Amino acid sequence: MDLSAGEIIVSEIFGTATLVLLGCGVVANVLLTGTKGHGGGWLLINFGWGLGVFSGVYVGVASGAHINPAVTFGLAVEGTTAWSDVPAYLVGEMIGAVIGATLAWLAHKKHFDAEQDAGAKLAVFSTGPEIRSYSWNVVTEVIATFVLVFVIISLGSTPVDLGPLAVGLLVLGIGASLGGPTGYAINPARDLGPRIAHALLPISGKGSSDWGYSWVPVVGPIVGGVLAGLMAPILF
Repeated sequence: MDLSAGEIIVSEIFGTATLVLLGCGVVANVLLTGTKGHGGGWLLINFGWGLGVFSGVYVGVASGAHINPAVTFGLAVEGTTAWSDVPAYLVGEMIGAVIGATLAWLAHKKHFDAEQDAGAKLAVFSTGPEIRSYSWNVVTEVIATFVLVFVIISLGSTPVDLGPLAVGLLVLGIGASLGGPTGYAINPARDLGPRIAHALLPISGKGSSDWGYSWVPVVGPIVGGVLAGLMAPILF
């Protein structure tokens, strides 16, 4: 059944907000001072994001649960998603990402207040490279997002068709294997929405939102998603 633009937006808002709340939440739990999960490590973050995707796909089932502009563009190029629906998906994904990040901040408010490291606070919201080299950081994001969208299209056409658990495990695997150099945004809304929230929220001692890097986790994932959308129909 075809959905209206409003129905797509609402479904994507809830799905993306769930993803980002749990994803940013696990980073906060690992990085911020005094949390129960402080120092839990990279694999805990990977599992948290994987389970965030798993949950977000379930919540956003009505619209196909793209919850990621790279997936939306990839499916539009591949032909599964109508180009006329793309703006509604993007609006829902961005709004949901800002809401999810804001909720993660509220849940950890006292720990944000206690944390002295401005970099740790930003890392809860947005990705950043371990070695800053914009061209190579883009390459990493292109490759990681290509894997995400290519597998989704090749095995099921949409995240819902592939299955929430399968998509969650896929994201877990990408994080464990390809996430180290850049923090694997693989989702423009997941990075840009929380970065906007970081800039706007009254977070004490938050420092810069690192807008100089912000284009990398937008451009890289979109390029990777489009390439996957172009390649998958040829090979499958």
